[in-house]
Amino acid sequence: MKTIIVGAFLAALIPGISQAKTLSFPSDAPVARIAIPDSWGPEETETGIQATSDDSAIYLSIDVAEEKSMGKVIDDAIAFLAKNGVKVDGSTQKTSEEAVNGMDMANFDWTGTDNDGAVNIGLSLVSPKPDKLLVITYWGSKGTQEAHAAELQAIITSLKPAAE
Repeated sequence: MKTIIVGAFLAALIPGISQAKTLSFPSDAPVARIAIPDSWGPEETETGIQATSDDSAIYLSIDVAEEKSMGKVIDDAIAFLAKNGVKVDGSTQKTSEEAVNGMDMANFDWTGTDNDGAVNIGLSLVSPKPDKLLVITYWGSKGTQEAHAAELQAIITSLKPAAE
């Protein structure tokens, strides 16, 4: 994910990125906002927002949680992956930390498989405001996800706390 920041500049040069929808979520009491290309079909969910690249190579969701319910949201994200046939290889776990728009982000990354083959899986935690936590779930197919690297970098670097 460290290459996300480097690639953000390059992503601004790609025309498809400019046709992105900036979404504040949850819509009834926004805690964060993010720009996601229209071609990814971004939509609000009960707990946040989700999108899938136009070729289904990448699935991305961001769920909003109270810090005290963080464990349940993470468990729900892992259960969602399992329900969709994603098998995480726990021995491949890597952790990292970075800052995105002034927010500290903790990243947990693995490799694994789904029904179509090898995948990369990630969970990231970021706090856009006191007592709120964003749980970012990433699932990308190896071999096809790479075509979306600049778009993904632009999406993640567009994540900001909602304006108050």
